[in-house]
Amino acid sequence: MEIKTGYIYHIKDAFFDKINDKGLMINHENGRARPTYFTIKDKDILWFIPLSSKVDKYQVIIDKKIKKYGSCRSIMISEIANKPSVILIQNAFPVLEKYIDHPHIVDGKPLKVIDTLKDEILNNFKYLMELKKSGRNLFFPDIDRIKEIMLEEKNN
Repeated sequence: MEIKTGYIYHIKDAFFDKINDKGLMINHENGRARPTYFTIKDKDILWFIPLSSKVDKYQVIIDKKIKKYGSCRSIMISEIANKPSVILIQNAFPVLEKYIDHPHIVDGKPLKVIDTLKDEILNNFKYLMELKKSGRNLFFPDIDRIKEIMLEEKNN
């Protein structure tokens, strides 16, 4: 399977079993494969950004962040596949291709976000990564530990 930036995928339970990080979102909820993930293909690793349908819950959090900081780039709300979706950049994590279960299919095709939204997500992700490099970590999972495990696994 060819993995591309901007497409939506599901991840295997084996990843969560291996990593066991309390900052990761639960992979299954009410018997359904959740969440789906926006994918960024980096040089040596993939980055997964969870998507949620809980718009009302996250709108409150976004509003509080905007009131306190003047903006919010760690959580976004936008339309994906004609439905409002929350893009949880703060919950992003690195992963290997072998842990991808399948692409998210809509109308018989793998789901790809529109390019303008893809670019906005990528810009916000890069911004959060720059903040992390400068000592301000807004990511919930321990992305350094997870990346180290993934790269070690890839190189063995």
